Amino acid sequence: MEPIIISIVTHNSKDIFRTLDQFASFLPDAAYQVVIFDNASEQAYVERIKTYSFVKVIQSSENRGFGYGHNQVLRNAKGTTAMICNPDILVDRQTLEELANLVYNNPLSRKTAVVSPKVLNEDGTTQFLVRHKLTVFDYALRFIPFQFIKKRFDQRLADYECRNLSDHSYSLIRMGSGCFMAINLAAFQAINGFDEQFFMYFEDNDLCLRFEQAGYKIVYTPFATVTHLYGKGAHRSGKLFLVFLRSMAQFF
Repeated sequence: MEPIIISIVTHNSKDIFRTLDQFASFLPDAAYQVVIFDNASEQAYVERIKTYSFVKVIQSSENRGFGYGHNQVLRNAKGTTAMICNPDILVDRQTLEELANLVYNNPLSRKTAVVSPKVLNEDGTTQFLVRHKLTVFDYALRFIPFQFIKKRFDQRLADYECRNLSDHSYSLIRMGSGCFMAINLAAFQAINGFDEQFFMYFEDNDLCLRFEQAGYKIVYTPFATVTHLYGKGAHRSGKLFLVFLRSMAQFF
C-alpha cells in the first residue's frame, strides 16, 4: 500500500521547523511520506530541512508559487490520499488518520474530494477560513482597520466566514482552506490539480470550486483539528498584498 503523502511547499518559511518537529514525534512511519517542495529558499535553510530523516526535499531554482509546488508533488503521485499542508501547521498522527479515513468513509458523500478540519489559533480559538461565497466587498471589509465599520457589518462577516458551521456534525461546504486539506488524490489528478495562474492566494478557493464543477464534494469536520500559526503575510507585507490583489483580480 502506498504511503499517504504530506505535501508542503515552502520558501524560507520560519515556522516549518515547528511543523517538522511535530511530525518527528511520530515519524518516520511507512504509512506517511513527507515531501517538501522548496521554492528557491536559502541553501542553509534547505540543508537544515534535510536533517529531518523522514523528509524528501525537491528543490526548485525559482519560486513559481504555492499551487505549482503542490502540483509537482501530487500530479503524478501514487496512492489514494494526500495531505496539503502549510509549513506553519501543527497536526498530530491521530488527526491525520481521522482525516484520511473521512476522505473515503463519511456519511455525507461517496464522492468526496476534500476533507477540511477545524483550524485553530495557538490559543485554541477558531480561525474561520471556510467560505461558501466570495465577494470583493467582503474581502475589503476584512482589511478595513476600523472596528466600528466591522461591527456595522458583523452579520455579513459572520455569514462570509461561515461561523455558523456545526461543532457537532459534519457539513458539506463549498470552499475549505488550503492551509490544510486531506484530498482524494485521484480526484485532484482528475482536475489537473491547482491552477498555476495563481502564484499565491485564492488557488484553494479555485480548486474547491473546480472540484464542485466536476461533481465532487467538500466535507468539513469539527472533530479533527489542526493549529495554524498563520502569519497573515498579506496584512503585513506590501509585496504580498500586491500578490493578493493580483490573485483576487484573477479569481473574480
